[in-house]
Amino acid sequence: MDITKIKVLRDFCRKKGCNFFLSNDVKLSIELKLDGVYLPSFNKNFNHLAYNLKRKFVILGSAHSLKELNLKKFQKVKLFFLSSLFKKNKNYLGIYRFKFFERFTGKNLVALGGVNESNIKKLNLLNINGYAGISFFQKKRPLKKGAF
Repeated sequence: MDITKIKVLRDFCRKKGCNFFLSNDVKLSIELKLDGVYLPSFNKNFNHLAYNLKRKFVILGSAHSLKELNLKKFQKVKLFFLSSLFKKNKNYLGIYRFKFFERFTGKNLVALGGVNESNIKKLNLLNINGYAGISFFQKKRPLKKGAF
């Protein structure tokens, strides 16, 4: 990991008013005074709870099942990336299971997976803080105006 590149990117993000999160390295995030850290679903350790975290330091995490969601709660995650909402793969949730997880967490949720123009209006049914869809945002076209 090139620390000088991370510092340059951190300074650029601060200048633009954006948050900068490092993935899976809490200690380095604290040392470089970043805005937070992202803990992927496969990260199951609790070492970061021993560190002194600043009040504004945010821990993000992803989960695919109720077991992983519970683990992320114990890891003090403040914003959950829950996947996969629409993409039909082995960890596909769908709207109803997503709503169940939403009630279970009572926390901030971001919907991931399979978001496209045909199902984007279904996101209004959910109480989410955001959504992400790589293929949806990679297309070189203007977004349609509407509810979202």
